[in-house]
Amino acid sequence: MNAIEIKNIVKTYQSKNGTVTALNDISFSVKEGEIFGLIGPDGAGKTSLFRILTTVLLADKGSATVCGFDVQKDFRKIRDIVGYMPGKFSLYQDLTVEENLEFFATIFNTSIEENYDLVADIYKQIEPFKKRRAGKLSGGMKQKLALSCALIHKPKVLFLDEPTTGVDPVSRKEFWEMLRKLKNAGITILVSTPYMDEANLCERIALMQDGNILSIEKPETIIEKFGKTLYAVTSGNMYKLLHDLREYPYAKHCFGFGDHHHLTLTDDSKSMEDIRKFLTEKGNEEVTIEKIEPGIEDCFMELMTN
Repeated sequence: MNAIEIKNIVKTYQSKNGTVTALNDISFSVKEGEIFGLIGPDGAGKTSLFRILTTVLLADKGSATVCGFDVQKDFRKIRDIVGYMPGKFSLYQDLTVEENLEFFATIFNTSIEENYDLVADIYKQIEPFKKRRAGKLSGGMKQKLALSCALIHKPKVLFLDEPTTGVDPVSRKEFWEMLRKLKNAGITILVSTPYMDEANLCERIALMQDGNILSIEKPETIIEKFGKTLYAVTSGNMYKLLHDLREYPYAKHCFGFGDHHHLTLTDDSKSMEDIRKFLTEKGNEEVTIEKIEPGIEDCFMELMTN
């Protein structure tokens, strides 16, 4: 059985410049007990979809169910069985850590003690600060508190909207370790993130851009389908190099990736020496070229520009 079913969802907004399509005929499903990732930049439509699935926003067209309940007809039932952690910290800043958790437990007619086992691994890390006001917590601690509050009623499905944005690398790693434990406890997790490296931590992902889904697969399957030779290129002048690579007659796509430029060609019969010769004739110095394996971000850029 699928925990989430989404069929032909459309959502538009009105702006000063006209109609903006946030979700354009979106359809996919999430299996029970799965960690499913929505991967894409700001403005891709991730938050709009989350708000529809958590019954705080109505779609213009299409339908969706969570655990078999319709997001419009059965919204009260859905709110009882899901946990939602929005992208922006939305707990009560003036309440302490303990008071926030007690408040959310009370809303769902439960208590911290009743479901403590589910949040123990997370809450123990912030319990020494339980008398501290939430607004005084660090980013990583706020994240752990928000997750604890989203879990305190033992939801069947957990919605996490960009939960690691603005959080340090150590806290990000700890957070994903927590998610794996929650999956093992039988909770279905739908998580969105703009960080492409987090895609590999999901069982399946949907790559999103401008309200459209570019691909839905396991991360390793998306990478296997890349289908082009990928080169990492550097030189003494990276700005000039990027301009010259894009002028190479056989260049298909070229994007900056950290301290390298990633290049794909329209003709894979061309060798690294062909590329090097062209760049040298353009006046580039200290040129290095190597074949590399693509990552999810390479696949995203390739799909986005096709």
